Amino acid sequence: MSDFLMPIAGGLLYLLLAPILGGLLSGCDRIISARMQRRKGPPLLQPFYDFLKLWGKQPIAVNKAEGFYIFGFLLFVLLTGAIFFAQGDILLVVFTLTMASVCLIIAAYAVDSPYSQIGAERELVQTMAYEPMLLMVALGFYLASGSFSVGDILTGSHMNILRMPGIFFGLCFILLIKFRKSPFDISMSHEAHQELIGGLKTEISGRTLAVVELAHWYENVFLFGLVLLFFASDTWWTWLLGLAICEIVFFAEILIDNCCARIKWERMLASTWLVGLMAGFLNIAFLMYFK
Repeated sequence: MSDFLMPIAGGLLYLLLAPILGGLLSGCDRIISARMQRRKGPPLLQPFYDFLKLWGKQPIAVNKAEGFYIFGFLLFVLLTGAIFFAQGDILLVVFTLTMASVCLIIAAYAVDSPYSQIGAERELVQTMAYEPMLLMVALGFYLASGSFSVGDILTGSHMNILRMPGIFFGLCFILLIKFRKSPFDISMSHEAHQELIGGLKTEISGRTLAVVELAHWYENVFLFGLVLLFFASDTWWTWLLGLAICEIVFFAEILIDNCCARIKWERMLASTWLVGLMAGFLNIAFLMYFK
């Protein structure tokens, strides 16, 4: 009975607690970035204040299709994290995460703004850049543990990072795209505001924009859960080590964001594929021939 309830509890806890944790991570991100730039920065709870302010605004949409696809974006992100934390199939997790990105891209294409459409085109390029690496992550876990099930991966007797260091490095590399960090933030307004205004989010406002921010909080928590999966096993101390590594990855992504200038999409695509080929593909070849 406990084997049945634990996965359900994991999925429900994700749905309930992920927005709180995601908002706190966003607040920490702002504070750390401000300290690196010798600024005081906003309070820790500022992302929640911004969310409530957006949620309280009058709902205005360019067309109904935009709101529909933004809701689909949130729904697939929720489904991605719920399946993952309910110890489901990691390959299905990758597919649902891709569908979330597709919904966000179509939402940007649904309006006539040139800034939104350019942002959508760049988001497509970003998806092409990180998607092969995510598939390599799923395949790597299968080759290392013999199963696509997150539950089976967690019950292993060893840390998967010992057999998947290249894939882990490749994942951390593409997380710069998923976290919307420089030098790879080319589709939204975080770094590319000079030529994109708001990018994908140019015509999104009010509650719809609040939904987008909420979905990003959910997505970030899932991504850190994916990092933790490389270290978690059937011994308790591996979980503590995994949480410590998540903190290191979080700080490293912020540091890179504040130290690196944004690059063109061609170099982003080439660099992510090169890292995926060199680190991920060689690691998978090792797992296939040296079991």
